[in-house]
Amino acid sequence: MQRPWLTYALITTLFWGAWGALTGLSSARGFPDTLVYVVWALTMIPPALIVLARAGWRLQRDRRAVVQGLTVGLLGAGGQMLLFRAVESGPAYLIFPIVSLSPAVTIALSFGLLRERTGKLGVAGIVLALCALPLFDFQPGQQGQPLGAWFALALVVMAAWGLQAYFLKTANNAASAESIFFYMTVSALLCIPAALWMTDFSRPIPWGWDGPGLAAAIQVLNAIGALTLVYAFRHGQALVVSPLVNAGAPLLTALASMAMSGSAPGGTKLAGVALALLAALLLALQPEGQAKA
Repeated sequence: MQRPWLTYALITTLFWGAWGALTGLSSARGFPDTLVYVVWALTMIPPALIVLARAGWRLQRDRRAVVQGLTVGLLGAGGQMLLFRAVESGPAYLIFPIVSLSPAVTIALSFGLLRERTGKLGVAGIVLALCALPLFDFQPGQQGQPLGAWFALALVVMAAWGLQAYFLKTANNAASAESIFFYMTVSALLCIPAALWMTDFSRPIPWGWDGPGLAAAIQVLNAIGALTLVYAFRHGQALVVSPLVNAGAPLLTALASMAMSGSAPGGTKLAGVALALLAALLLALQPEGQAKA
């Protein structure tokens, strides 16, 4: 049985895994993360135009399609803006594990509202994926941090990205994948002024290859992954696609980072890699015909 959702999910995992391993190069060379966001938003334009052209420039303009598409895009872009603020005031080693649990929100909504179900292998894969996600960024032994605004922001980002995946599934019931991605691109572009406002232009910023040039080469991987993710949600269950991609991409990022640095990860990240690998295999092997209605 052909499973197009799995093909698209694996493509997203591959592109986001490579993007995750390379994305830190821009900030390491002095290019601010807020400007990386601007570059990413711009790299969304070419794939949006390409898929629209292949669809005969048929852009759905009805209210439901526009609202659903913009909702998906604004939840993702708005979450990113809030994440910038959270990392400015709080510890990244606690923020990112919290944010990584966003698939739990998607799973709960898909199970309760969309009535999606899966078989025993799928359930086991979902549980393992949720266990693996926080381990990729968690750093044991760090000093405790008092709860503050960063904690609330991290929870909001987690909820926003979980809701984004849920609405990505419902949006596919209201509009074509090409229209959804177009409105996601519009949403990303609308948030550019906020990213520019948050940028500290008083410090030196590289404007050549080390700046926007390198960022564009890396962020286009993110943009293509976002496009194939739309198709994955179109053909598959959010209950399965979300944990598969969110566990698989960090898994490939960890493996690629190990290959580039020539070093092995610590015990916590290694456990996350092992759990994510097993989770991805179980989710991929779950026969669709055995999913419970």
